Amino acid sequence: MLLSHNMRQQLQQQLASLSDQMPDWLWNLIVIGAAILIGILLKLIITALLRHYKNVSDYSLFKSILTHLGKPLDYFVPLFMLNLMLPIMKMSDAWLTPLDRVINILVIITFASLLINSIKVFEDFVYFNYDLSKEDNLKERKIRTQLQFIRKLAIVLIVLITLSIILLSFDSVRKIGAGLLTGVGISGIIIGFAAQKSLGNLLAGFQIAFTQPIRIDDVLVVEGEWGRVEEITLTYVVLSIWDQRRLILPINYFIEKPFQNWTRTTSEILGTVFLYVDYTCPVEDIRTEFTRLLNQTPLWDKRVQVLQVTDAKERTLELRALVSARNSSQAFDLRCYIREGLVRFIADKHPQSLPLNRLALDGGKMDFVDGIVKQDDVKTGNPNSPDK
Repeated sequence: MLLSHNMRQQLQQQLASLSDQMPDWLWNLIVIGAAILIGILLKLIITALLRHYKNVSDYSLFKSILTHLGKPLDYFVPLFMLNLMLPIMKMSDAWLTPLDRVINILVIITFASLLINSIKVFEDFVYFNYDLSKEDNLKERKIRTQLQFIRKLAIVLIVLITLSIILLSFDSVRKIGAGLLTGVGISGIIIGFAAQKSLGNLLAGFQIAFTQPIRIDDVLVVEGEWGRVEEITLTYVVLSIWDQRRLILPINYFIEKPFQNWTRTTSEILGTVFLYVDYTCPVEDIRTEFTRLLNQTPLWDKRVQVLQVTDAKERTLELRALVSARNSSQAFDLRCYIREGLVRFIADKHPQSLPLNRLALDGGKMDFVDGIVKQDDVKTGNPNSPDK
């Protein structure tokens, strides 16, 4: 420890002796250049180490650090070194004091930028470990929803704290702040009334982030629109509609109004297909074809398979096919596939089972061909003649 102290004293003496032999402006330029050069060298060493570990490892953390922290480090490290070397510069207090303040402010701003980008590195780490591409991604959507809200809140806090530190570094601002403390009570009430909606949105954001009535990538039906939650901010929610439109809703909408969440606990869902057929339709044949169609498609998750007559209307029977799928998108495709397959089967194999309109004239007997009454000539006395 003593040796280290003696070495520092010797180094300071050598620097003082060297500075006395040069003009002040030249010495200051050398100090600034040395600080910037040392900062650039340190940054290059850090970058080289990160690139080395990125190349020898498949893990994406180092790539994320290079991507998000590379540019802030370009400014922070040289400014930090310049701030450390500022005391050895030779200039009057009239120049040194404002220069010191400017450099301190720049260091604070670049450090805040480093903190904000560090949050993005952490976000990439979480995204890497909690991938939304999984079929059962409920846990991933929970964590991502909370992470997005916390990230945005943390960025707002970092910016506010940075601005506060910069402002408090000026004596005049501190004096103004001390004078304003006497009016905090009245101004707080006024601001509370003026910003009650904004505060309500902020509190709603906290509630959504931690109670999670909605999450990132949830499938919702809101205001008659079907879509997925694309983004949750501190004040609004972006819903990506199926036809590539975007529905923007205030965040407190999801606290105050009802909506449908199709992926609240799981992405699995049931789908229905309704068919309307004639009373003479052979339901068992259709049920057999229904089973065959399901077994031929990967869209069906093999949980639910039901075909029933759910209503007998005045002219038709109502058949309901109930199927299950892994998610709402596959359920929609599966319903279309089953609907097309069953309609094609009925039209090809049992055309007489299509909905028919029956006419009874003079008690005559009628035959049906593809849903059309077979009619004979009027002169035969057949009451079903087309000329009747």
